[in-house]
Amino acid sequence: MAKGLAGDEEPLPKEKEREERTEKGAEVFPSSPATLDAHTPGAELATAANPRKPFWRRFLSGIQWFILDQWFLIGICCLVLISSRVQVPAPHQQKKELVCTYLCVAVIFIVTGCTLPTKVLLENYGRWKLHLFVQSQTFLMTSAVVYAVVSICATDPHFLDPALLVGMIFTGCVPTTISSNVVMTRQAHGNTALTVVQSTLGNFLGPFISPLLIIMYTSSGAWYTTVLPPTSAGEFSEIYRRVFMQLGLSIFLPMAVGQVIQNIFPKATKKVFVDRKLNKLSPLSLMIIIWQTFDSAFATGAFTSVKGDNMVFIVFISIAFFLSWGLICVMLSLLWLGKQDTIAVAYCVPAKTLAMGVPLSTVMYSGLSTLTKSKIQIPMIIFQGFQVAGGSLLTIAFRKWIRPDEERGHAKKAEQENNAARHG
Repeated sequence: MAKGLAGDEEPLPKEKEREERTEKGAEVFPSSPATLDAHTPGAELATAANPRKPFWRRFLSGIQWFILDQWFLIGICCLVLISSRVQVPAPHQQKKELVCTYLCVAVIFIVTGCTLPTKVLLENYGRWKLHLFVQSQTFLMTSAVVYAVVSICATDPHFLDPALLVGMIFTGCVPTTISSNVVMTRQAHGNTALTVVQSTLGNFLGPFISPLLIIMYTSSGAWYTTVLPPTSAGEFSEIYRRVFMQLGLSIFLPMAVGQVIQNIFPKATKKVFVDRKLNKLSPLSLMIIIWQTFDSAFATGAFTSVKGDNMVFIVFISIAFFLSWGLICVMLSLLWLGKQDTIAVAYCVPAKTLAMGVPLSTVMYSGLSTLTKSKIQIPMIIFQGFQVAGGSLLTIAFRKWIRPDEERGHAKKAEQENNAARHG
């Protein structure tokens, strides 16, 4: 009777051995090794059949992943190297600039219009509090930081070329860029619609706000402002005409065309641009835009007109500006915005556009010599290079940061679809 009770029964030898092995974390393999994970007892034994790859193989795999993930940045580096050795002939520079400024930007915004839902775009245009938040940082915060640094540098008249100091002020006062912001935000899985809205709004306000800020900062009577001739205030109409024509022809019109195509042929649009990866045209077009910027800079000899130590300082201060502006806007955004919106703000606030900075320096101060004009544009050109490189690398961190939220969203959506199918 006693032996018949379950509590008094001695376990069989095999069962006892199985229990001891389980307690030691050496459970026998289940029928499907794929069900084991890193936290499953015995996972170490299960992975023994697949030993860890040697270091050199893992290193090569990491390099391969980086090349495939950051092909855009690598391509830009190659194009900058090419432009430093070979430039478009001077007679064709203007034609090259027109093609890149209008055609390539138009391609980016046709793709954006075809892939952004109209409802999402309109919702983001109505977020006026966010407009104030982003634009105040883009114009006021960035220009104030730059002016503080310029004032410190100006305490020693022999430290930095005066035209470079003026160029730094221009960099801080111009609006955000458009094309690279949209491409980078999409690659980082941020709110692309918000980036489109804030970038276009900033460039619409730029012709009015940027000249006022530049005049305010350069009218202080500091010694470095003596390189500037009197402001050609009457010629602002030229920059208004140029900027608004570019906004209309290369941004708003292509965006509207893309929206019409998307709403008339939704399935075909998704198949072409998403399934067949035609949206890769956006980063390719942006690469051409950046190439033409550096091609023009090397063709005019802008980089050879500045002393080496001055150039080194501009490089490092450009990195510092980009990182500090990005850190400030991200910290402020996290107080009240979600991750996707924060990513969009992180690309809009620190970025600066050459498309307005270069013509501003020409139109506002028509009496500038070619050499002085080139020096003023150098900080903007160098900053653009680092904002593209930094923005491309940040896509890795932002994708990793937002991945858990995306996975939860996909799981929730799948669960809702299953429930709907079950009840249907």
